[in-house]
Amino acid sequence: MTARRTTRIHCVSTLYGAATLAAALESGCFAEADRRLLLVFNTSACPETALPVDRMPGFEPLRDHFDAVHSFNEAIRPFHPAAWAPRQDDLPLFERHLRLLWGLGEDRVELVLESLQVNPALAVAQIFTGAPVHVYADGLMSYGPTRNKLDPLVGTRVRRVLHLDLVPGLTPLLLTEFGVPAEVVPGEAFLKVMGEIAGAVEELPVLPDDCALLLGQYLSALNIMTPEEEEELHLRMVRGAVARGHRALVFKPHPTAPARYSRALETEAQRLGVELMVLDVPVLAETLFEKSRPALVVGCFSTALFTASAFYRLPVARIGTEPLLEGLTPYQNSNRVPAVLADALLPDLERRAGEEPVPADTLGALVAAIGFTMQPQIYPGLRPQAEEYLSRHLGPRTRRYFRRKRLTALGLPGGVPRRLAFLPHNSTVRRIVRRARALKKSVRR
Repeated sequence: MTARRTTRIHCVSTLYGAATLAAALESGCFAEADRRLLLVFNTSACPETALPVDRMPGFEPLRDHFDAVHSFNEAIRPFHPAAWAPRQDDLPLFERHLRLLWGLGEDRVELVLESLQVNPALAVAQIFTGAPVHVYADGLMSYGPTRNKLDPLVGTRVRRVLHLDLVPGLTPLLLTEFGVPAEVVPGEAFLKVMGEIAGAVEELPVLPDDCALLLGQYLSALNIMTPEEEEELHLRMVRGAVARGHRALVFKPHPTAPARYSRALETEAQRLGVELMVLDVPVLAETLFEKSRPALVVGCFSTALFTASAFYRLPVARIGTEPLLEGLTPYQNSNRVPAVLADALLPDLERRAGEEPVPADTLGALVAAIGFTMQPQIYPGLRPQAEEYLSRHLGPRTRRYFRRKRLTALGLPGGVPRRLAFLPHNSTVRRIVRRARALKKSVRR
Protein backbone atom coordinates (compact mmCIF):
# COMPACT_ATOMS: atom_id res chain seq x y z
CA MET A 1 0.00 0.00 0.00
CA THR A 2 1.43 3.40 -1.02
CA ALA A 3 1.99 5.86 1.85
CA ARG A 4 -0.04 9.04 1.68
CA ARG A 5 1.80 12.23 0.81
CA THR A 6 2.07 14.86 3.57
CA THR A 7 1.41 18.51 2.72
CA ARG A 8 2.04 21.16 5.35
CA ILE A 9 0.16 24.43 4.91
CA HIS A 10 1.87 27.45 6.50
CA CYS A 11 -0.52 30.38 6.95
CA VAL A 12 0.70 33.97 7.25
CA SER A 13 -0.80 37.46 7.36
CA THR A 14 2.38 39.50 8.01
CA LEU A 15 5.93 39.55 6.69
CA TYR A 16 7.18 39.27 10.28
CA GLY A 17 5.22 36.05 10.66
CA ALA A 18 6.59 34.72 7.35
CA ALA A 19 10.13 35.49 8.55
CA THR A 20 9.44 33.64 11.80
CA LEU A 21 8.24 30.59 9.86
CA ALA A 22 11.25 30.72 7.54
CA ALA A 23 13.54 30.80 10.59
CA ALA A 24 11.71 27.82 12.11
CA LEU A 25 12.07 25.87 8.86
CA GLU A 26 15.77 26.65 8.57
CA SER A 27 16.31 25.58 12.18
CA GLY A 28 14.73 22.18 11.70
CA CYS A 29 11.75 22.94 13.93
CA PHE A 30 9.53 20.97 11.53
CA ALA A 31 9.83 17.41 10.31
CA GLU A 32 10.22 16.93 6.58
CA ALA A 33 7.05 17.16 4.52
CA ASP A 34 6.46 16.09 0.94
CA ARG A 35 5.12 19.55 0.09
CA ARG A 36 5.25 22.91 1.87
CA LEU A 37 2.59 25.45 0.87
CA LEU A 38 2.39 29.07 1.96
CA LEU A 39 -1.16 30.34 2.38
CA VAL A 40 -1.41 34.13 2.52
CA PHE A 41 -4.14 35.92 4.49
CA ASN A 42 -4.68 39.59 3.62
CA THR A 43 -6.70 40.77 6.62
CA SER A 44 -6.37 44.54 6.13
CA ALA A 45 -9.60 46.54 6.26
CA CYS A 46 -9.58 46.90 2.47
CA PRO A 47 -7.56 43.99 1.02
CA GLU A 48 -8.06 45.24 -2.53
CA THR A 49 -5.87 48.28 -1.84
CA ALA A 50 -3.28 46.71 0.50
CA LEU A 51 -0.23 44.69 -0.49
CA PRO A 52 -0.43 41.01 0.51
CA VAL A 53 2.59 39.48 2.20
CA ASP A 54 3.92 37.82 -0.96
CA ARG A 55 4.09 41.16 -2.78
CA MET A 56 5.79 43.18 -0.04
CA PRO A 57 9.38 44.41 -0.47
CA GLY A 58 11.78 41.79 0.86
CA PHE A 59 9.51 38.75 0.50
CA GLU A 60 11.30 37.09 -2.44
CA PRO A 61 14.04 35.31 -0.39
CA LEU A 62 11.27 33.63 1.64
CA ARG A 63 9.56 32.18 -1.41
CA ASP A 64 12.23 29.50 -1.78
CA HIS A 65 11.19 27.92 1.52
CA PHE A 66 7.88 26.82 -0.02
CA ASP A 67 6.79 24.77 -3.00
CA ALA A 68 3.88 27.06 -3.84
CA VAL A 69 2.16 30.24 -2.59
CA HIS A 70 -1.63 30.52 -2.51
CA SER A 71 -4.06 33.28 -1.51
CA PHE A 72 -6.84 32.48 0.94
CA ASN A 73 -8.58 35.70 -0.10
CA GLU A 74 -8.88 34.42 -3.65
CA ALA A 75 -10.13 31.04 -2.45
CA ILE A 76 -13.11 32.55 -0.58
CA ARG A 77 -13.65 35.65 -2.69
CA PRO A 78 -15.69 37.92 -2.37
CA PHE A 79 -15.76 37.38 1.41
CA HIS A 80 -13.34 39.07 3.79
CA PRO A 81 -11.10 36.48 5.48
CA ALA A 82 -11.37 38.05 8.94
CA ALA A 83 -15.18 38.08 8.81
CA TRP A 84 -16.02 34.88 6.96
CA ALA A 85 -16.52 31.49 8.60
CA PRO A 86 -17.98 28.32 7.07
CA ARG A 87 -21.14 26.81 8.44
CA GLN A 88 -20.66 23.51 10.23
CA ASP A 89 -22.63 21.59 7.62
CA ASP A 90 -20.53 23.09 4.82
CA LEU A 91 -17.10 22.06 6.18
CA PRO A 92 -16.78 18.90 4.00
CA LEU A 93 -17.79 20.92 0.94
CA PHE A 94 -15.14 23.59 1.57
CA GLU A 95 -12.45 21.00 2.30
CA ARG A 96 -13.21 19.34 -1.05
CA HIS A 97 -13.11 22.73 -2.76
CA LEU A 98 -9.72 23.69 -1.28
CA ARG A 99 -8.20 20.27 -1.96
CA LEU A 100 -9.14 20.62 -5.63
CA LEU A 101 -8.04 24.26 -5.81
CA TRP A 102 -4.61 23.65 -4.28
CA GLY A 103 -3.98 20.18 -5.71
CA LEU A 104 -4.01 18.41 -2.35
CA GLY A 105 -5.79 15.27 -3.53
CA GLU A 106 -5.90 12.76 -0.68
CA ASP A 107 -2.80 14.23 1.03
CA ARG A 108 -2.37 14.09 4.77
CA VAL A 109 -2.57 17.77 5.75
CA GLU A 110 -0.76 19.55 8.59
CA LEU A 111 -1.48 23.18 9.47
CA VAL A 112 0.79 25.93 10.79
CA LEU A 113 -1.33 28.84 12.02
CA GLU A 114 -1.18 32.11 13.91
CA SER A 115 -4.03 33.65 15.94
CA LEU A 116 -5.85 30.33 16.07
CA GLN A 117 -8.67 31.77 18.19
CA VAL A 118 -10.10 33.93 15.39
CA ASN A 119 -10.72 33.82 11.66
CA PRO A 120 -9.22 33.22 9.18
CA ALA A 121 -6.91 30.80 11.03
CA LEU A 122 -9.83 29.27 12.94
CA ALA A 123 -11.80 28.78 9.70
CA VAL A 124 -8.89 26.90 8.09
CA ALA A 125 -8.49 24.71 11.18
CA GLN A 126 -12.20 23.88 11.10
CA ILE A 127 -12.23 23.13 7.36
CA PHE A 128 -9.36 20.65 7.60
CA THR A 129 -10.98 18.69 10.41
CA GLY A 130 -8.57 16.40 12.20
CA ALA A 131 -5.38 17.93 10.74
CA PRO A 132 -2.56 18.35 13.29
CA VAL A 133 -1.96 22.02 14.11
CA HIS A 134 1.23 23.92 14.97
CA VAL A 135 0.75 27.47 16.23
CA TYR A 136 3.40 30.15 15.85
CA ALA A 137 3.55 33.55 17.52
CA ASP A 138 3.62 36.63 15.32
CA GLY A 139 4.64 39.04 18.07
CA LEU A 140 3.90 39.43 21.77
CA MET A 141 0.31 38.23 22.05
CA SER A 142 1.34 34.63 22.67
CA TYR A 143 2.61 35.67 26.12
CA GLY A 144 -0.99 36.46 27.05
CA PRO A 145 -4.00 34.15 27.49
CA THR A 146 -6.04 32.61 24.71
CA ARG A 147 -8.49 35.38 23.88
CA ASN A 148 -11.56 33.17 23.41
CA LYS A 149 -12.67 29.80 24.75
CA LEU A 150 -11.52 27.48 21.98
CA ASP A 151 -13.48 24.48 20.77
CA PRO A 152 -11.74 21.36 22.16
CA LEU A 153 -12.05 19.79 18.69
CA VAL A 154 -9.55 22.45 17.59
CA GLY A 155 -7.53 23.06 20.76
CA THR A 156 -6.68 19.40 21.37
CA ARG A 157 -5.14 19.15 17.89
CA VAL A 158 -2.45 21.77 18.65
CA ARG A 159 0.97 20.20 19.07
CA ARG A 160 3.02 23.24 20.21
CA VAL A 161 3.41 27.02 20.18
CA LEU A 162 6.50 28.23 18.32
CA HIS A 163 7.76 31.66 19.36
CA LEU A 164 10.74 33.96 19.24
CA ASP A 165 12.38 34.58 22.61
CA LEU A 166 11.38 38.26 22.65
CA VAL A 167 11.14 38.33 26.45
CA PRO A 168 13.91 36.02 27.68
CA GLY A 169 12.80 33.76 30.48
CA LEU A 170 9.06 34.28 29.92
CA THR A 171 6.98 31.34 28.67
CA PRO A 172 3.85 31.96 26.54
CA LEU A 173 0.52 31.47 28.27
CA LEU A 174 -1.30 30.91 24.98
CA LEU A 175 -3.08 27.53 24.73
CA THR A 176 -1.65 26.23 27.99
CA GLU A 177 -5.23 25.35 28.97
CA PHE A 178 -4.80 22.43 26.53
CA GLY A 179 -1.36 21.52 27.86
CA VAL A 180 0.33 22.80 24.68
CA PRO A 181 4.09 23.23 25.17
CA ALA A 182 6.05 26.25 23.95
CA GLU A 183 9.13 25.95 21.73
CA VAL A 184 11.62 28.72 20.98
CA VAL A 185 12.61 29.53 17.40
CA PRO A 186 16.38 30.20 17.47
CA GLY A 187 17.19 33.89 17.30
CA GLU A 188 20.24 33.28 15.11
CA ALA A 189 18.05 31.80 12.37
CA PHE A 190 15.63 34.72 12.62
CA LEU A 191 18.48 37.22 12.25
CA LYS A 192 19.76 35.34 9.21
CA VAL A 193 16.32 35.49 7.57
CA MET A 194 16.01 39.18 8.39
CA GLY A 195 19.38 39.80 6.77
CA GLU A 196 18.11 38.13 3.59
CA ILE A 197 14.93 40.23 3.63
CA ALA A 198 16.87 43.46 4.13
CA GLY A 199 19.23 42.52 1.29
CA ALA A 200 16.27 42.12 -1.07
CA VAL A 201 14.83 45.59 -0.38
CA GLU A 202 16.34 47.85 -3.03
CA GLU A 203 14.75 51.19 -2.19
CA LEU A 204 15.61 51.29 1.50
CA PRO A 205 17.29 54.57 2.46
CA VAL A 206 20.20 54.73 4.88
CA LEU A 207 19.20 56.26 8.22
CA PRO A 208 21.05 59.34 9.51
CA ASP A 209 23.81 58.71 12.03
CA ASP A 210 22.73 58.67 15.70
CA CYS A 211 19.08 59.03 14.75
CA ALA A 212 16.03 58.15 16.84
CA LEU A 213 13.67 55.78 15.03
CA LEU A 214 10.00 56.42 15.88
CA LEU A 215 7.57 53.55 15.25
CA GLY A 216 3.93 54.15 14.37
CA GLN A 217 1.37 51.37 14.91
CA TYR A 218 -1.92 52.91 13.64
CA LEU A 219 -3.70 52.04 16.89
CA SER A 220 -6.78 54.11 16.00
CA ALA A 221 -7.61 51.56 13.29
CA LEU A 222 -7.90 48.97 16.08
CA ASN A 223 -10.14 51.31 18.11
CA ILE A 224 -7.50 51.40 20.83
CA MET A 225 -7.08 55.18 20.48
CA THR A 226 -8.82 57.99 18.69
CA PRO A 227 -6.96 59.46 15.68
CA GLU A 228 -6.36 62.63 17.70
CA GLU A 229 -4.90 60.67 20.63
CA GLU A 230 -2.60 58.73 18.33
CA GLU A 231 -1.44 61.90 16.61
CA GLU A 232 -0.60 63.39 20.00
CA LEU A 233 1.26 60.18 20.92
CA HIS A 234 3.48 60.61 17.85
CA LEU A 235 4.12 64.24 18.77
CA ARG A 236 5.18 63.12 22.25
CA MET A 237 7.62 60.72 20.60
CA VAL A 238 9.20 63.64 18.76
CA ARG A 239 9.38 65.85 21.84
CA GLY A 240 10.72 63.04 24.01
CA ALA A 241 13.45 62.12 21.52
CA VAL A 242 14.48 65.76 21.14
CA ALA A 243 14.56 66.16 24.93
CA ARG A 244 17.03 63.28 25.00
CA GLY A 245 19.31 65.19 22.66
CA HIS A 246 18.51 63.61 19.29
CA ARG A 247 18.66 66.05 16.37
CA ALA A 248 17.88 63.55 13.60
CA LEU A 249 14.56 61.67 13.74
CA VAL A 250 13.14 58.98 11.46
CA PHE A 251 9.42 58.19 11.56
CA LYS A 252 8.26 54.83 10.25
CA PRO A 253 4.47 55.04 9.93
CA HIS A 254 2.25 52.01 9.75
CA PRO A 255 1.71 51.18 6.05
CA THR A 256 -2.02 51.95 6.27
CA ALA A 257 -1.79 55.05 8.52
CA PRO A 258 -3.14 58.36 7.13
CA ALA A 259 -0.69 60.83 5.62
CA ARG A 260 -1.75 63.58 8.03
CA TYR A 261 0.13 61.82 10.85
CA SER A 262 3.39 62.43 9.00
CA ARG A 263 2.50 66.05 8.21
CA ALA A 264 1.83 66.82 11.89
CA LEU A 265 5.23 65.39 12.83
CA GLU A 266 6.98 67.39 10.12
CA THR A 267 5.43 70.57 11.48
CA GLU A 268 6.48 69.73 15.03
CA ALA A 269 10.03 68.84 13.96
CA GLN A 270 10.32 72.13 12.09
CA ARG A 271 9.14 74.00 15.18
CA LEU A 272 11.77 72.25 17.31
CA GLY A 273 14.49 72.80 14.74
CA VAL A 274 15.38 69.12 14.16
CA GLU A 275 15.67 66.95 11.07
CA LEU A 276 12.84 64.50 10.37
CA MET A 277 12.77 61.75 7.75
CA VAL A 278 9.48 59.97 7.03
CA LEU A 279 9.87 56.47 5.55
CA ASP A 280 7.21 55.76 2.95
CA VAL A 281 8.57 52.29 2.05
CA PRO A 282 6.35 49.47 3.48
CA VAL A 283 9.13 47.47 5.14
CA LEU A 284 9.64 45.82 8.51
CA ALA A 285 11.35 47.87 11.19
CA GLU A 286 13.82 45.00 11.49
CA THR A 287 15.11 45.67 7.98
CA LEU A 288 16.08 49.14 9.20
CA PHE A 289 17.93 47.58 12.14
CA GLU A 290 19.82 45.45 9.61
CA LYS A 291 20.77 48.34 7.33
CA SER A 292 21.55 50.89 10.05
CA ARG A 293 21.86 51.03 13.81
CA PRO A 294 19.62 53.79 15.16
CA ALA A 295 20.77 55.35 18.42
CA LEU A 296 17.29 54.88 19.91
CA VAL A 297 14.10 53.04 18.92
CA VAL A 298 10.88 54.60 20.26
CA GLY A 299 7.35 53.20 20.22
CA CYS A 300 4.27 52.43 22.27
CA PHE A 301 4.13 48.63 22.55
CA SER A 302 5.33 47.53 19.12
CA THR A 303 6.86 44.07 18.85
CA ALA A 304 9.77 45.77 17.03
CA LEU A 305 10.82 47.37 20.34
CA PHE A 306 11.46 43.92 21.77
CA THR A 307 13.12 42.65 18.60
CA ALA A 308 15.42 45.69 18.67
CA SER A 309 16.32 45.10 22.31
CA ALA A 310 16.53 41.28 22.43
CA PHE A 311 18.10 40.53 19.03
CA TYR A 312 19.83 43.71 17.84
CA ARG A 313 20.91 45.05 21.26
CA LEU A 314 19.61 48.52 20.41
CA PRO A 315 18.49 51.09 23.04
CA VAL A 316 14.70 51.33 23.18
CA ALA A 317 12.10 53.46 24.96
CA ARG A 318 8.33 53.28 25.26
CA ILE A 319 5.76 56.03 25.56
CA GLY A 320 2.00 56.23 26.05
CA THR A 321 1.47 52.82 27.63
CA GLU A 322 -0.09 54.07 30.85
CA PRO A 323 -3.07 55.98 29.34
CA LEU A 324 -3.44 53.19 26.77
CA LEU A 325 -3.83 50.59 29.53
CA GLU A 326 -6.40 52.77 31.28
CA GLY A 327 -8.53 53.08 28.15
CA LEU A 328 -8.06 49.60 26.67
CA THR A 329 -11.45 47.90 26.37
CA PRO A 330 -12.70 45.37 27.00
CA TYR A 331 -10.42 44.28 29.80
CA GLN A 332 -9.91 40.99 27.93
CA ASN A 333 -8.45 42.86 24.92
CA SER A 334 -5.57 40.74 23.62
CA ASN A 335 -3.34 43.82 23.32
CA ARG A 336 -3.31 44.14 27.12
CA VAL A 337 -0.40 41.78 27.81
CA PRO A 338 1.82 43.24 25.04
CA ALA A 339 1.12 46.72 26.42
CA VAL A 340 1.87 45.57 29.97
CA LEU A 341 5.16 43.98 28.87
CA ALA A 342 6.23 47.22 27.20
CA ASP A 343 5.23 49.28 30.23
CA ALA A 344 6.81 46.90 32.74
CA LEU A 345 10.11 46.16 30.99
CA LEU A 346 11.10 49.05 28.72
CA PRO A 347 12.50 52.44 29.81
CA ASP A 348 10.16 55.42 29.77
CA LEU A 349 11.06 57.88 26.98
CA GLU A 350 10.21 60.90 29.12
CA ARG A 351 12.18 59.54 32.11
CA ARG A 352 9.39 60.24 34.59
CA ALA A 353 9.86 59.31 38.22
CA GLY A 354 8.40 56.00 39.37
CA GLU A 355 8.62 54.37 35.92
CA GLU A 356 11.45 51.95 36.68
CA PRO A 357 11.13 48.44 35.16
CA VAL A 358 9.39 45.87 37.34
CA PRO A 359 11.70 43.23 38.91
CA ALA A 360 12.47 40.50 36.39
CA ASP A 361 11.84 37.74 38.92
CA THR A 362 8.19 38.84 39.29
CA LEU A 363 7.40 39.04 35.56
CA GLY A 364 6.08 35.48 35.18
CA ALA A 365 3.80 35.91 38.18
CA LEU A 366 2.59 39.27 36.85
CA VAL A 367 1.62 37.77 33.48
CA ALA A 368 -0.08 34.83 35.22
CA ALA A 369 -2.10 37.25 37.36
CA ILE A 370 -3.13 39.31 34.35
CA GLY A 371 -3.95 36.15 32.41
CA PHE A 372 -6.29 35.00 35.19
CA THR A 373 -8.03 38.37 35.53
CA MET A 374 -8.51 38.52 31.76
CA GLN A 375 -9.78 34.95 31.30
CA PRO A 376 -10.72 33.42 34.68
CA GLN A 377 -13.02 30.83 33.08
CA ILE A 378 -10.29 29.55 30.76
CA TYR A 379 -7.49 29.59 33.36
CA PRO A 380 -9.13 28.90 36.76
CA GLY A 381 -5.95 27.15 37.91
CA LEU A 382 -4.08 30.48 37.90
CA ARG A 383 -6.14 31.93 40.77
CA PRO A 384 -3.62 31.01 43.53
CA GLN A 385 -0.80 32.68 41.56
CA ALA A 386 -2.93 35.77 40.98
CA GLU A 387 -3.84 36.01 44.65
CA GLU A 388 -0.21 35.67 45.73
CA TYR A 389 1.06 38.23 43.25
CA LEU A 390 -1.60 40.80 44.09
CA SER A 391 -1.07 40.32 47.82
CA ARG A 392 2.67 40.89 47.57
CA HIS A 393 3.28 43.18 44.59
CA LEU A 394 0.21 45.35 43.94
CA GLY A 395 1.35 48.94 44.41
CA PRO A 396 1.71 52.32 42.71
CA ARG A 397 3.86 50.86 39.91
CA THR A 398 1.67 47.86 39.10
CA ARG A 399 -1.82 49.16 39.96
CA ARG A 400 -2.31 50.34 36.33
CA TYR A 401 -2.24 46.73 35.12
CA PHE A 402 -5.41 45.79 36.98
CA ARG A 403 -8.83 47.39 37.32
CA ARG A 404 -10.29 47.60 40.81
CA LYS A 405 -13.72 46.69 39.47
CA ARG A 406 -12.28 43.56 37.88
CA LEU A 407 -10.45 42.54 41.05
CA THR A 408 -13.62 43.12 43.07
CA ALA A 409 -15.73 40.97 40.74
CA LEU A 410 -13.21 38.14 41.03
CA GLY A 411 -12.78 38.49 44.78
CA LEU A 412 -9.05 39.19 44.46
CA PRO A 413 -6.71 41.30 46.64
CA GLY A 414 -6.80 44.94 45.62
CA GLY A 415 -10.52 45.03 44.94
CA VAL A 416 -13.23 46.48 47.15
CA PRO A 417 -13.73 44.12 50.15
CA ARG A 418 -16.68 41.85 49.54
CA ARG A 419 -18.60 43.20 52.55
CA LEU A 420 -18.37 46.71 51.05
CA ALA A 421 -18.99 45.75 47.44
CA PHE A 422 -22.61 46.95 47.65
CA LEU A 423 -21.56 50.55 48.19
CA PRO A 424 -20.96 51.60 44.56
CA HIS A 425 -24.46 50.34 43.71
CA ASN A 426 -26.22 51.99 46.67
CA SER A 427 -28.24 55.06 45.60
CA THR A 428 -28.13 56.62 49.09
CA VAL A 429 -24.35 56.38 49.24
CA ARG A 430 -24.01 57.86 45.75
CA ARG A 431 -26.27 60.77 46.71
CA ILE A 432 -24.20 61.52 49.84
CA VAL A 433 -20.99 61.43 47.79
CA ARG A 434 -22.42 63.89 45.26
CA ARG A 435 -23.44 66.30 48.04
CA ALA A 436 -20.01 66.02 49.66
CA ARG A 437 -18.31 66.83 46.35
CA ALA A 438 -20.59 69.81 45.76
CA LEU A 439 -19.88 71.10 49.28
CA LYS A 440 -16.13 70.71 48.70
CA LYS A 441 -16.33 72.74 45.51
CA SER A 442 -18.34 75.54 47.18
CA VAL A 443 -15.79 75.75 50.04
CA ARG A 444 -12.96 76.15 47.51
CA ARG A 445 -14.75 79.09 45.92
